[in-house]
Amino acid sequence: MFPSAFTDLWLSPHTKGERLCGDGTVTVTVSPDLPENERLTVLTTTDGRTHVLITPAVRATMGLAAGQDLDEAEFRRKVAASGITLHGADHLFSFTHAVRETLLGEPDAGSVRRLTSDDAAAFAAFQSAATEQDLEDSYVELDHWAVFGAFEGDRLVCAGSAYPWNGAPVADIGVLTRPAFRGQGHGRHVVRALSRHALAHGHEPQYRCQLGNHASVALAASVGLTAFGTWDVVASDSPV
Repeated sequence: MFPSAFTDLWLSPHTKGERLCGDGTVTVTVSPDLPENERLTVLTTTDGRTHVLITPAVRATMGLAAGQDLDEAEFRRKVAASGITLHGADHLFSFTHAVRETLLGEPDAGSVRRLTSDDAAAFAAFQSAATEQDLEDSYVELDHWAVFGAFEGDRLVCAGSAYPWNGAPVADIGVLTRPAFRGQGHGRHVVRALSRHALAHGHEPQYRCQLGNHASVALAASVGLTAFGTWDVVASDSPV
């Protein structure tokens, strides 16, 4: 259903390394090559399967043995008992093959264009109107790989940016709309334009948001994105 570049990014790491245990719906794979900030990750796909990646050090901390019978509830109990804390899961979305083809065949909305360094003043004014939390959640930056914006007159009212994710041909997209202009379709137009640009340059679009961000989930649906699953990662301030 999803392009292979996207599924390979998320599923292929779970085919490399030592497979420890699981009950058929949970797999735990040990890999020494994980970066420190991803020493434990949990990918749960929409088919109900949970794919866990851990480093050897996390394995030792959790006391996991090869062949151990482990369901998701027991795995999460062991995580908590080990003192490991997780960041909190993100939804993962991308485009199916069918929607992808439709997307490529439509033009950008008239209010939307690519942003450049010449838009620095408009972008700074846009950011100054946002809360710190909105800026952190959206992670939209003018110096990212690709940046698009929607305008009303000379005012930038919505911006989205993308950057290649973990060196793969996948572009991770963030978007932010000024509060007074939300619900008017600006976010949808920007994300679709940004996605077309990514596809034209050999990158599959990827959209993430926190589980509790209902407005962002609704935006993903309006854009035509399909849920692939959820992804959680060890918290940056985890003591273990």
